[in-house]
Amino acid sequence: MTVRHATFTLERTYPVPPARVFAVWADPAAKGRWFVPAGEHELDFRVGGRETVDATGPGGTPLAVVSTYHDIVPEQRIVYSTTLSGGKTLATVSVTTVELVGEGDATRLVLTEQGTFLDGAEEPAWREQGTGEWLDRLGEALR
Repeated sequence: MTVRHATFTLERTYPVPPARVFAVWADPAAKGRWFVPAGEHELDFRVGGRETVDATGPGGTPLAVVSTYHDIVPEQRIVYSTTLSGGKTLATVSVTTVELVGEGDATRLVLTEQGTFLDGAEEPAWREQGTGEWLDRLGEALR
């Protein structure tokens, strides 16, 4: 039984104002298009609201992601906690902060995730890579 703790920060700059970045995060249909390329997605975007993803991982393992939103400051900040399970096994518990900073007509997004990785079911590097990929898809959705 092992526990690993890891924190990473990713930054992206998108050529649109913070209101537009926030809108495609807050709208369930828009977020589903860039956040979950394959799988089921539900989003209740409010403080106390939940977001769920049911998908299939490598080797056909069912993946369940459940997030709860704790702090939402429109166009500025989003804070949520997430659990990721593969099958019936809890793999990670994390807290994520997303900051949106206006820079002229653009937005700098700064995402910081603090994670607890359990029993080798997921590696911090895998989470960082996957998060980077969906931030890239967010950028494509904003074009």
